[in-house]
Amino acid sequence: MKIYKITLITILSIIILSCKKDKSLDDNIKCNIPFPIHTNYLGNYIKPTNYSQTDLDNQTKQFYNAWKNIYLKNNCNKNEYYIYSGNGAKTVSEAHGYGMMIMCFMAGYEKNAKTYFDGLYKYYKSHPSRINSNLMDWQQISCNDAASDDDDAASDGDLDIAFSLLLAHKQWGSNGKINYLNEATTIINAIMQDEINHETWSVKLGDWCNSNEPNYYYGTRSSDFITSHFKIFATYTGNSNWNLVVDECYHLINIIQNNQSNTTGLIPDFIINTNTTPTPANENYLEDTYDGDYYYNACRIPWRIGIDYLINNDERAKEAINKINDWLIQTTNGNVENISNGYKLDGTAIYNWNDATFIAPFTVGAMASTNQDWLNNLYNELINQNNIKDGDYYSNTLKLLSMITISGNYWTP
Repeated sequence: MKIYKITLITILSIIILSCKKDKSLDDNIKCNIPFPIHTNYLGNYIKPTNYSQTDLDNQTKQFYNAWKNIYLKNNCNKNEYYIYSGNGAKTVSEAHGYGMMIMCFMAGYEKNAKTYFDGLYKYYKSHPSRINSNLMDWQQISCNDAASDDDDAASDGDLDIAFSLLLAHKQWGSNGKINYLNEATTIINAIMQDEINHETWSVKLGDWCNSNEPNYYYGTRSSDFITSHFKIFATYTGNSNWNLVVDECYHLINIIQNNQSNTTGLIPDFIINTNTTPTPANENYLEDTYDGDYYYNACRIPWRIGIDYLINNDERAKEAINKINDWLIQTTNGNVENISNGYKLDGTAIYNWNDATFIAPFTVGAMASTNQDWLNNLYNELINQNNIKDGDYYSNTLKLLSMITISGNYWTP
């Protein structure tokens, strides 16, 4: 009996310590939602059946370990962390938001999640936009960039940073060194002020867009249609205008799918004329030749609104995703190897190859379908096709975030 008590105490101590930080480094606060959590998603969804739940969890853990070793960095200011994005830069706010969310989701398994999260938070605070200092400068080239006119914000990174602070509030509470809830409220209000168009209730490209440049002021990036975030923001702030943003996102999706991609359901990277007749952007509107196509921004749509279906059972999300699912299965003849990294809205493939950048969000979207074989094949392709060193920050990070969702470990506050 005495041996049993000692063993039980030892086991309990290990469990508690796995969710705590060394007090000499951080607040000694347990995590409330340790990975794996296995969220009971809503709606009629499916999960991969070709692997067990334990397999799904372990695959996510293993990929997280590899991802962290490559992309989590703290070689600038002391106690600050950032997510290395490459392509000539230290990081971008988009990467930063992803990293902050990942630390909240992996807490419990990742024993240093709170330290890493707080370091990412400090880096965000050290790199403000010149327009609204509560938002993040979208790109850092070096540890000590000189101030420039380009020090403005991009909406997607700020949206994920705000959401991650709410996750942190739920995960660790807000009574420590950082009041996560207050910080979340501050950035949410800043986003509403400077990254939402109050005339159309569409998401602006960033805080730099204003009515002096109507081509951008009435433009939006489809990958910023993070409708599940907006619903959470409405709940925490009491600002019902966030619900208008949700409705506008689905309104724009519906217009494009009905008028521009009736066969495929595909959504372009950028949509213009949100105040009149919304249409896909022209070539080189903001980034490259494919700005009006389903390309490296819009590829996130099945993941972003797929989460809204899984978490909130929003039928608008399911309808939009399944238009894409049905077409994708048909055009590939059910063979996931035939998926392209990019499509014209009429379904013409841009490339004859694919990687996790497109496969991962498509896999999340397939959870809203009823085609179990298709989902199983997509997931199998996702976990087996790429070594992490063969991908880049973007493809590998979308893969990790999608694996967290697919394994049932995405949750909201």
